[in-house]
Amino acid sequence: MFRILFLLLFTLPFQAVYAQSDNPKELGKVNWERHLDNGLQQAAREGKPVLLLFQEVPGCMTCQRYGDEVLSHPLIVEAIEQCFVPVAIYNNKKGRDAEVLASFDEPAWNNPVVRIVNPLRADVVPRLSGNYSPLGLVNRMVDAIRLQRQEPPVYLQLLQEELQAEANGTEQTTLSMYCFWTGEKNYGQLPGVIATEPGFMDGREVVQVTFDPSVVSFEKVVHTGQRAQCADRIYVHSKQQAQAAVQLIENNKIRTKSSFRPDDEPKYYLSKTPYRAVPMTTLQAARANALIGQGKSPERVLSPKQIAIAQEVKRRADSNWENLIGKDIAENWE
Repeated sequence: MFRILFLLLFTLPFQAVYAQSDNPKELGKVNWERHLDNGLQQAAREGKPVLLLFQEVPGCMTCQRYGDEVLSHPLIVEAIEQCFVPVAIYNNKKGRDAEVLASFDEPAWNNPVVRIVNPLRADVVPRLSGNYSPLGLVNRMVDAIRLQRQEPPVYLQLLQEELQAEANGTEQTTLSMYCFWTGEKNYGQLPGVIATEPGFMDGREVVQVTFDPSVVSFEKVVHTGQRAQCADRIYVHSKQQAQAAVQLIENNKIRTKSSFRPDDEPKYYLSKTPYRAVPMTTLQAARANALIGQGKSPERVLSPKQIAIAQEVKRRADSNWENLIGKDIAENWE
């Protein structure tokens, strides 16, 4: 009996991190309330908006994809459940669902629509329709939280930054230095930098930096490296970078990108801690590695569930936890 109680006490909290609702594919992995009145009452009690999903269930490929790709992303799921009261209304059912559908003047048998409303059913942000991307939903969520005069969780802001960079189109450059561990630490904390990867080029230690040029310029990336002595040579990836590099460094230190060999131990500082076993997005990992390299806690960029995972990894330090650095967060969440 004691052994059973021990197992219950010490395994249930960790398993709860991974608990998934028994949803149809179209609803993803969010734990939805199915009664709008219940959701509105809960929203009033907790001071949260209602995230109202009108969805076709069973639905078309667009509906299923929305469930798979948007409503199953671990950080989107967590942010919905943390910052909103999620309510799902089927747009192809009779009864209570049809009544709610009509009250919001929503069409039946439609692709996914998201509305974020206050407890009085008034829209907090514009209705989301026709945009079935993770970024579309995250943008609405961030806007809604700010309109409540609250600051969105850092992990959600980082997810927005990463998704926006992918939508904008990213740029890469490669810089050589005396130590790519130091390079990753310095580049990883620069706003606009989305990913860092250490490796070798022409026998030199380098860091390949992926950044959003609408947020941070190539010149700013190079200047950041130069201040930290992490840009003694620039491997340019485009004609535009080559032209800009002439103004930043001596000609004999500018090279065209050549064969890149990744290092076997990316995110060195992160890899030496229990946080290496926590599933993260690419940007989260870059920021976490930079924070640890500065002697700071990485938890400021993690979600509550990610922090709970890290605590469990620390508690069971003798277990053979897999290193998840560089691996897809959604595929490794469970």
